Amino acid sequence: MNLPRAVKAVVFDMDGLLIDTETVIFRAMERATAAIGREMPFAVFQRMVGLQDADSDRIVMDHFGEGFDLAAWSQGVSAHALEEMEAGVALKAGVEEILDYLSAQEIPCAIATSSSRRAVDRSLGRRGLDTRFAAIITRELQTRGKPHPEPYLKAAEALGVDPADCLALEDSHNGVRSASSAGMMTIMVPDMLDPTEEMRTLTVRIARDLHEVRELLEAQRSA
Repeated sequence: MNLPRAVKAVVFDMDGLLIDTETVIFRAMERATAAIGREMPFAVFQRMVGLQDADSDRIVMDHFGEGFDLAAWSQGVSAHALEEMEAGVALKAGVEEILDYLSAQEIPCAIATSSSRRAVDRSLGRRGLDTRFAAIITRELQTRGKPHPEPYLKAAEALGVDPADCLALEDSHNGVRSASSAGMMTIMVPDMLDPTEEMRTLTVRIARDLHEVRELLEAQRSA
């Protein structure tokens, strides 16, 4: 299936799409929760994927109930996650190949993420991958996070490309909602969340990985 329009720019999510951080975060939440004799169901974690911290915190409090020490738990999660991230977090399949392709074709790219700039520097900066993006829209630059379209609209503005001519790549439901409502051609590359019928409606494709996305771009370019 061809894309509906020529792609003039590509906007990436980060966690779960470029870097395998969602797996790390869930393990960290499990460890922090086990330490206080509680459980973190995967279904609860799935509801948090793609959200900013304040929205995730509300889900945590709804699950554990009034009186839960969110600050102490969050500190434990951060400590466990940092421990794993310091050891190195894997890139998702096809990251370097698609970035090489976009560079060769002179197609600009950006990141629109709910994570902080510090997290981007830790995850991508150490690999030198942050320099591959013309713009990085972190949560510090957003007044309204995903699923609001603002992160993707800001990325398109920073690139100087009409959102309709941008391809957005996302792994989360809220990320897909954000990119689609910004008017971008959107592809979901599932990670922790399975595609739903809503996701199929909002996207132009569900791809197995970034290799498939690159192959789609190559086919579109040569058509």
